[in-house]
Amino acid sequence: MLSIQHIEKQFGDVQALSDVSFDVANGQIVGLIGQNGAGKSTTFHSILNFITYGGHITWQGHPLSTKDFDHIGYLPEERSLMAKLTIEQQIIYLARLKGQHAKDIRPQIDDWLAKFAVKGTRKSKISDLSKGNQQKVQLICTLIHRPDLLILDEPFSGLDPVNADLLEQAILDAKQRGAAIIFSSHNMENVTEVCDSLVMLRTGHVVLHGTLQEVRSQFDKTELFVTTPWSPDKLAQLPGVLKVIPRQPGQYRLHLADANAGRAIFQALTHGEYIEEFSQQPPTLDEIFRLKVGEADA
Repeated sequence: MLSIQHIEKQFGDVQALSDVSFDVANGQIVGLIGQNGAGKSTTFHSILNFITYGGHITWQGHPLSTKDFDHIGYLPEERSLMAKLTIEQQIIYLARLKGQHAKDIRPQIDDWLAKFAVKGTRKSKISDLSKGNQQKVQLICTLIHRPDLLILDEPFSGLDPVNADLLEQAILDAKQRGAAIIFSSHNMENVTEVCDSLVMLRTGHVVLHGTLQEVRSQFDKTELFVTTPWSPDKLAQLPGVLKVIPRQPGQYRLHLADANAGRAIFQALTHGEYIEEFSQQPPTLDEIFRLKVGEADA
């Protein structure tokens, strides 16, 4: 388990992290979210000992040592491959830095290239690959030594939906074999789909922490999903409705001023008759993110 306890970091007059604490258990995926400058990369750099910090970070009950770093996979936000190397040379070079032997890594390369649908062969030069395929090669470099701790800084950035699905499956495979995984993302859909829990940072502070259900349950059920022949204009006139958002023809999401308005809206729409959809829920993670970031900007 990765345990982060009360870490602090200041750059000049800027307090980048303030009393940040959370754990990442083996076989668990934690999403680290927040606006730009919230402290996500600084948290990763603290875990990896790239910077000095206050507080305590332990891995499997002890401070991280040089030996532990052989079992960590880290994907930085800024991609950095050596353009003159071939795919095979690049993968083997980085794997050897993790204590792996070329004879063990080389037979795996073709399978990994196929797994990520890389358009190129092991002999292709990095410089000849598209930006997306270079990113996939760097992901392979991060995963091929089967790390026990996986740290991914914006791994989905720049990936199309098909390639994002390939990465998502690779993350879930790593979880299945027991890796502790933490990744940052601005895409709340990625976090919702794969994470067991999340940590939201705002200006270096933890403002939300828990499972998605625990986080959403902290907010009132002000989102109402309905299927109805009513027009958007008519729905907007219902008491307590702040906003009507069409989803599909006849399907709408109503944003309510107060969760208590739901009962009266139900009566108005149904008059006691069957209705195909009426689901009152807390805000989505995307809406919660906007709400909490908005608080910071206010």
